Amino acid sequence: MDYYGPMSCFNRFSLLVVFVFALTANAQTPDNKVATPISSALDSELFYQLLLGELDAREGEPGAAYSLILDAARKTNDPRLYQRAVEIALQARSGDSALLAARAWKQALPASREANRYVLQILIGLNRLGEVLEPLKREIAATDPKDRAATVASLPRYFARAIDKKLVATTVEQALTAYLTVPKVGLAAWTVIGRMRFEAGDVSAAVDAARKAQAMDVKSEAPALLALSMMSPKVPQAEAIVKKYLEGKPLAEVRMEYARALLEAQRYAEAAAQLQIITAEKPDYPKGWLIRGALELEDGKPAIAERSLKHYVELALAKRTGASHAETGRGLVQAYLSLAQIAEQRKDFVEADTWLKRIDSKGDLLNAQLRRASILARQGKLEEARKLIRSQPEKSAADARLKVTAEVQLLRDSKQYKGAYDLLAEATTRNPNDFDLVYDQAMMAEKLGNLEEMERLLRRVIAGKPEYQHAYNALGYSLAERNTRLPEARQLILKALEYAPGDPFISDSLGWVEFRSGNMAEALRILQGAFKAKPDAEIAAHLGEVLWNMGRRDEAISIWKEGAQINGENETLLEMLKRLRVKL
Repeated sequence: MDYYGPMSCFNRFSLLVVFVFALTANAQTPDNKVATPISSALDSELFYQLLLGELDAREGEPGAAYSLILDAARKTNDPRLYQRAVEIALQARSGDSALLAARAWKQALPASREANRYVLQILIGLNRLGEVLEPLKREIAATDPKDRAATVASLPRYFARAIDKKLVATTVEQALTAYLTVPKVGLAAWTVIGRMRFEAGDVSAAVDAARKAQAMDVKSEAPALLALSMMSPKVPQAEAIVKKYLEGKPLAEVRMEYARALLEAQRYAEAAAQLQIITAEKPDYPKGWLIRGALELEDGKPAIAERSLKHYVELALAKRTGASHAETGRGLVQAYLSLAQIAEQRKDFVEADTWLKRIDSKGDLLNAQLRRASILARQGKLEEARKLIRSQPEKSAADARLKVTAEVQLLRDSKQYKGAYDLLAEATTRNPNDFDLVYDQAMMAEKLGNLEEMERLLRRVIAGKPEYQHAYNALGYSLAERNTRLPEARQLILKALEYAPGDPFISDSLGWVEFRSGNMAEALRILQGAFKAKPDAEIAAHLGEVLWNMGRRDEAISIWKEGAQINGENETLLEMLKRLRVKL
């Protein structure tokens, strides 16, 4: 038998009194004067019913509580009681009961927008999408005209977890039909329709909706952002919408997202051009300088990258307040690590450590220590560097993996390929489905001259993760480099390009296959396109050798010099120059 002491009983009762008082309290005017009392239908019987309902709810009897509160709501037509009945049902995870209460509320108070909204949201939650259209129409119609565009724009959030995306797209489009030509609202409507169509897999229709939205206001960023989400080599029409928006006076944030999309598509030169525009048009926009600096560093331009990253640090520190603190914090860590890397490359280890000491967030200390290990290795203290890595605590499996890859990188840079291979073999034994590690192990097998093992590991990756384009590319390139099984090499590389269209490094491999096959003109065309998309020392080595064999030796030397400026330590370039007995 449950026993409640006097104080416990008092607390439960007092809570109920507070709830009932909320139903019967006098209204207050803005100056806190008591206004005319609100008429209440509460009598002793109803009071007792509410008391029992609330006690049942608190004591874990939601079914009884729901029945009592809903009955009271029907007797009084009080919206607060209907809402309470809905809440009790939802807390008990009884969607059907919640819907019944919400519909009773809507029937009793047809003008209640709150009741309609509950009906709508519960129907969506129950995945009864076929019943959503009318309450959705009512929700849009009930919105103040000046707020209607914002309401329409928020609709995708309502359906974020809906399962039948095609039905959602059709329903939303039907609900918005009356607003498609209304200024401002029409733009939001077409944008939402486009997003719903895209989520339903109808990309062509989604692009058409984005075009119609943009036709209503070419200056609006909404259609451009929709188009950005659809951008891919297979949907060139989407990029055209983005470019049309960028012709005006676009938001820097939208141009930045376009630059990110270009980077993801490995269209590095175009991404760099967009970042140049961003930093020129809005020089006080920190993100532009951060991404620009990272790209410049990746392109082998450390001096230019250092200027961009330092400028980012100045801007980020000046704006590091309030809500932006976390975001700038992450960006600053990235900048500090990159600046440390640049200083390390020029062997200024003191400055590199100075940048690392600025990293004070606990979540990023591991990255800082791994960078310190790299500095030690560059100073010839490889074993000390490895001990530093291994001594770092692991808070997660991701940390453990990061430590392995960092140690492998140190061994690779020190040309200790056997040690790197053994470390990776140990890691892949523990994690056989980590195909990134298996791929890295294959690359170490190649460095050791064990080509049979390399091919075995790469085919294991392809079998386990068929979309892993790097495995096809590496195997195809290895065959081309050995001038063997060239038709198979070409097919492997073409398969890689299916998964990563336009990737300059895979295009480089294809160009090398064409060169080995004697197709000089085609090899030149492919390699020139790859080098233009991504100026890289290895691509420069291959392009130069094609030009050299075509008798265009001045052009070849010029390309090689450019490659040496990007990365004078590139093994492919150095080996090729030695083989051809060329001095730059």
